[in-house]
Amino acid sequence: MKNLIVFGCLLCYLTSWSQKDTNERAQWFTDSRFGMFIHWGVYSGAEGYWKGEKLRNDNNYAEWILYRNSIDPDEYVTLLDRFQWDEIDPEEWVILAKKSGMKYITITAKHHDGFGIWDSKVSDYDLGNYTNPKRDIIAEMAAACKKHDIKLCLYYSHWVDWEHPLGWDHSREIYKLSENDYDRYWQEKVIPQITELLTNYGDISMLWFDMWIHHSESIVTKEQLLQLKSLIRELQPNCLVNSRLGLSIEEDPDIDYKTLGDNQLGNKKENFPWQSPATVAHSWGFHSSDSQWKSTSTLLKSLIGNVSLNGNFMLNIGPRANGDVPYEISQRMLEMGKWLQINGASIYGAEAFDLNKDLHDWGKITCKQDGNTFKLFLHVYNWPLTDHLNLSGITTTPKKIYLLADKQKSPLSFSHSNAFTYISLPTDQPDPYVSVLVAEYESKPEITDGIVAKTTDDGYSLLPGNQNPQPQSMEITPPSKYGTIPAFVAANGVTDFNWKIYVDQPGKKRVDVSYSFQGNRNNSQILLKAAGQSLYHSVHPTRQTVAEPNQDWHIDNFESNKIGTIDFPEPGFYTIKLSIQPSEADPIKFQWLWIK
Repeated sequence: MKNLIVFGCLLCYLTSWSQKDTNERAQWFTDSRFGMFIHWGVYSGAEGYWKGEKLRNDNNYAEWILYRNSIDPDEYVTLLDRFQWDEIDPEEWVILAKKSGMKYITITAKHHDGFGIWDSKVSDYDLGNYTNPKRDIIAEMAAACKKHDIKLCLYYSHWVDWEHPLGWDHSREIYKLSENDYDRYWQEKVIPQITELLTNYGDISMLWFDMWIHHSESIVTKEQLLQLKSLIRELQPNCLVNSRLGLSIEEDPDIDYKTLGDNQLGNKKENFPWQSPATVAHSWGFHSSDSQWKSTSTLLKSLIGNVSLNGNFMLNIGPRANGDVPYEISQRMLEMGKWLQINGASIYGAEAFDLNKDLHDWGKITCKQDGNTFKLFLHVYNWPLTDHLNLSGITTTPKKIYLLADKQKSPLSFSHSNAFTYISLPTDQPDPYVSVLVAEYESKPEITDGIVAKTTDDGYSLLPGNQNPQPQSMEITPPSKYGTIPAFVAANGVTDFNWKIYVDQPGKKRVDVSYSFQGNRNNSQILLKAAGQSLYHSVHPTRQTVAEPNQDWHIDNFESNKIGTIDFPEPGFYTIKLSIQPSEADPIKFQWLWIK
């Protein structure tokens, strides 16, 4: 039966359009969205090998070679003999960041190896004591960042230090270290070096710490972390601090943003600032055997996906011992920079919109208030061969839609019907990676929440996981056997599903259902109700199938079945109700319902 649904207006932020849980310090961070990470240190001279032996870990994290290969710290620094100091120019890294569209740079001032890449007066384990003439890479980075208007941020390993005799080394899990001895390291090295970095190099926009566990699981105390954070607030009040300090943002609201796991992308919208640290291949420091390069499209989609959920993306380079950035990295970053020159308005200062992140199968949406105009940026990952784009869930009529790459902003034809906008597209996509459309509105558009969007090929894919509201008691079995067994809900008794769709083109539509049933009799049935009509389907055995030939890999078969047709008499909202009604012990494994 047809159900017309009216949803309330969502307020438009006219005075301050920003993530609501962003403090004033972090406003530049959420506006920037895209930054560079630089892992460069003594380990860069090893390139993943020590005395002919590869790094002792398949993760290829080259910056861990001192620990992984049990190298003596004094012998480790002989790797600096491989550095070609006449060729190393940190300004080139800053220029690469600028050309790549990045707004800030975070460089490893001190990694876990304990070696500082600046001229530290606190420790002898730093560049100032191992280069002649002395090099201070942090000073050179500070000058280059200031020259090119890039914010300088510093990575500092505070928890782990493999050089200091009282620093945390993971072998301490076996050979214990007292809290008093560890505090000596903290007071002798961490506090004085952070003081140096925040005193001698001008504005430091962010300190990036790397304790990937909560302080309660480590030797570091909360008091030590608060001491460190207080020092930062005293010396540079505007310097950001990330959650890998060891304090979660839930525990301490003074933490400026959350850092996700290595190469972990966002999966939900957050109102506080957050960031993904990521690599182009796998290792952070340069590893000569690294070859798992992500494509430019993959990296762009990672950036866009994070921004569409209010997140940042910090992409790493691992320069070699002569300062060169691997071609596979610089090539992809420069390609991203060219894309951002045209499409940067959809990233810088943009943020998440209110619709479900997985609503549309064609890509992601970001948005921003631009003067008196509210803009939605539709990032189209796969340019439709149908020459049109289906935009679902927005009840406000756009005033204009155009391609972001079109400097003339030539309007695209569109039609709008309640919660659906049909956009005509040119045959040729404007960008080979990700094309962006701009939909302009007088104010923040209202939405209808909880509907299933019309797909790129003009159907409705109704899944157990896109019901709204999602039944809390319903257990969805995830894909298994490398995806050969799809996600499903096992109906052992009567199991009901509900979806809402908006039909913009009325008329008769075919309904198909996919399920697996391993019983022997045809006594079970599936009942569908929509638009005041009912369809019945007698469940039949689907038997098994061979997932992988010649491997005895036999699985339950999921089979598509036509139920019938439903006549949707007029445009509008409709509720689709499906009831799985088994009559014997064998469950019916429901996969999907398809309407077109």
